[in-house]
Amino acid sequence: YDPAPEGIAAALTKRDSDLGDDDAVAIFLDTLDDDYTASAFVTNLLGTQWDFRITDNGRSSDSNWDGTWQACSARTGDGWSAEFAIPLRILKYASGENQTWGINFSRTYPRTLETSYWAGAMVQELRVSQYGELTGLELQAPVKRLEIIPYALFQTENGQKPDGETGLDVRARVTSTLGADLTVNPDFATIEADAEQINLTRFELFIAEKRPFFLEGAEMYRQRVRQFYSRRIGEIPWGAKLNGKLSGTDVSIILARSDPANTSSNLTGSGDDATYGIFRIKQGIFGASNVGFLAANRRWREVDQGSIGFDATLFFTETVGFTGQLVRAHGPEHDGAVVWFLRPAYDSARSHFHVRCAHWDEGLMENINAVGFIKDDNRKEFDTNLSHEVWFNNSVVEQLSAEVNYNRYRSQAGVLRSWNLDTELGCEMANKLKFEISREDEFKRYEKDFENNETTFEAEYDTRTGRSVKVSYGFGHSYDSDLQLAGGELDLKITDAWNIQYGITRLWLDPDPENEMTWIHSGRTSYYFSPDLFCKIFVQTNSAIDRENTQVSLIWRFIPPFGSVQLVYQNATPGLGEPPDRRHILFTKLSWVF
Repeated sequence: YDPAPEGIAAALTKRDSDLGDDDAVAIFLDTLDDDYTASAFVTNLLGTQWDFRITDNGRSSDSNWDGTWQACSARTGDGWSAEFAIPLRILKYASGENQTWGINFSRTYPRTLETSYWAGAMVQELRVSQYGELTGLELQAPVKRLEIIPYALFQTENGQKPDGETGLDVRARVTSTLGADLTVNPDFATIEADAEQINLTRFELFIAEKRPFFLEGAEMYRQRVRQFYSRRIGEIPWGAKLNGKLSGTDVSIILARSDPANTSSNLTGSGDDATYGIFRIKQGIFGASNVGFLAANRRWREVDQGSIGFDATLFFTETVGFTGQLVRAHGPEHDGAVVWFLRPAYDSARSHFHVRCAHWDEGLMENINAVGFIKDDNRKEFDTNLSHEVWFNNSVVEQLSAEVNYNRYRSQAGVLRSWNLDTELGCEMANKLKFEISREDEFKRYEKDFENNETTFEAEYDTRTGRSVKVSYGFGHSYDSDLQLAGGELDLKITDAWNIQYGITRLWLDPDPENEMTWIHSGRTSYYFSPDLFCKIFVQTNSAIDRENTQVSLIWRFIPPFGSVQLVYQNATPGLGEPPDRRHILFTKLSWVF
């Protein structure tokens, strides 16, 4: 029901868009009734589908997962309605009589920044242990146990001979709670290019995974000390995966082959493929808590590198919890180096507080980063964070938020290497304006001491109906250079079927010895003839490295979401160090589902 149905926000049509700013409804299913994992299904008035997996009792989630389900919505005289069709075969559950699932429902009402839950007020939005119960279910194992997805790809590039290739994905249900995946020559060619980012640190950037093979079960690998980072694995001739629950224990196993030179490991080309193996288990204890083990290894040229580790997510009450991890690295050098952290925390609907102590041995990075992702090592670290929100009813101001984070670490020899203090204050107004001011001060010790700082102002106007504009400006000092950083974003809903997004970033440095000053432009537009027939255009440029990327896609999902016809045009400049010619590439791809 909606007292003003003409104000219903329905802007997003792209599958897996975050529908938090649209009027939306969601179904949450804890199909294993373990109180810490769940699947979420969300839709809006346009029938847009957003699905994601939840783990660690809501402490982490992964929206890259895609399931084969349907949603349909319609406007009514006094609001809107939605219908979901979720096949049991896309879920993992225990079969038999008198089964119980955890279940919850939510409604997002953006005009008042409100989200309502069927199972009462939630301590945190995704807290699985607070779901209600669906009892008395009589469930059989899925009838369809095997899904075969072959594809054929044709490619033509300027100056090159036309080329084609084929590949195959096989998805099998070993049991109603356990699935297996096999991929042969998977196609990553039509994946959208990674968004250009400005990196003002001396650390490697983390890049999100987009390739379908690595997305199933990805929520199992979300750790603070990330032992498995799938972007370390480049293009693969084959890969296999086992994912689900076995005898009450969450299990995920990945095996793959790839040339390490095709990744961000900065290795020279070798022509020798490495074998990657990742083994992950998690066991629920004491209701919503769990403990886990992960082993990750890369075997290349008869040399093993990687790590093994234990982690725990514990809940003493609904608001007081603890996370911790202990990892041991292995490799030809610095074998046996360890990292550990302890992090007690308090979380409520409006507040968060944690304290974290961590120990990082010297020499960890070389071995862990063969498969995983850590930015730095040789640390004795302390970190704390406090944040709080205040809400107002019938006021000019709807919400105030404040956050402060302090981080400090020394080397194992006791030398101060870094401290960092971040503060942030946000204000959301009833007239749909948002303001935020943040300040970052830090000390870094490298070849000499650096004192960096940045103050940033941000303002946004969001109609909560699919139209918003945001501008930001920051200034400060970064590694002996004066810094200015300006940006803007525009989201514009033209019609229910057509939307446009544009972003611009400008970086000034004075002096600029590394020629890092840049303009970054990025634009996206999508037109949906139907939820499964659409056209997308993506364009981005980075002036500092003279890089341009354009991608135009026409996609028809006739067996959604995996069975499809795709016609993709890419126009791009190569990366640094490659000949400065422009590449015009046309892909045609057909994938089927049996």
